[in-house]
Order: sequence, then C-alpha cells, then structure tokens
Amino acid sequence: MSQLDAVEVEISILLGRSKIPIGQFLRMGRGAVIPLDARESDEVWVLANNHPIARGEIVIQGEKVAISVTGAADVNDFYAAA
Repeated sequence: MSQLDAVEVEISILLGRSKIPIGQFLRMGRGAVIPLDARESDEVWVLANNHPIARGEIVIQGEKVAISVTGAADVNDFYAAA
C-alpha cells in the first residue's frame, strides 16, 4: 500500500445554510424542517475535510442521490456566502 492509499479524506456535501435561534433549534423534534438559503437549481459545495474543493449538482439515480462535479470551488465565494 502506498502512502497516499493510507490517507483518509472526509467528503461532505453542503446543500445550503440556515440561521435560526438556538432556542428554536432545541425545540425541533423528529421530522422538523429547516429552511435553507438554496434553491433547487443551485450548485452544491463539495468539501474535503471541511475545506471547499469543488462545486456540483445533485443527480438522482433511481433511489440513490449522487453529485456530479461541475467545477473547482472558489474558496472566497464559499466564505463570502457564510
């Protein structure tokens, strides 16, 4: 096994963001819906170890959800949207 094969990277997909008061968050139960600042047509962020590396779009494949990478991430855009 090469050294690169031993490196683990956590990949996350960020669909959108939301700001809500902590009191409201704590009152939420199972099935609660949190509105996001994203629209259905918006690209998603692909994060590696919580660092933006790419943009992508959601693809539905039967019963599975996947991400199609559309381009590199602009780190400045990611943090400006926060």
